[in-house]
Amino acid sequence: MVKIEGKCREVIDKTEWVAIATCGDSGPHVVATWGDYVRALGIKDSGIIIIPAGHYNTTEENLKKNDRVELLIASKQVQGNYGPGQGCSISRKGEIQTSGKFADMAKSKFSWARGALVITVEKVSTQL
Repeated sequence: MVKIEGKCREVIDKTEWVAIATCGDSGPHVVATWGDYVRALGIKDSGIIIIPAGHYNTTEENLKKNDRVELLIASKQVQGNYGPGQGCSISRKGEIQTSGKFADMAKSKFSWARGALVITVEKVSTQL
């Protein structure tokens, strides 16, 4: 597990929107969530990201076959290498949990959540 720190942590703290990509039999699949939702549940042990899961049915099916997930986040409020704006890519193992500690946490904060997308981070890189 890789810790999310430095620029990428700053981007997570300021991002408005998070893109979530998985891959299934029909190719890449992209969904999204709000940065506020990620911040509401937090990053556990600095390397586990918890995202409330409402539908995410295709995402769940993809993760059952291939647990690789990629997040793309960005914020113009964070200084990048070439000017205002920094992006980060966060990747590796993801699963939808509908019961257990993380699912209960998501359901308690978001009435519409059926569980949580739990991502164990293995790679973090800046994009800009």
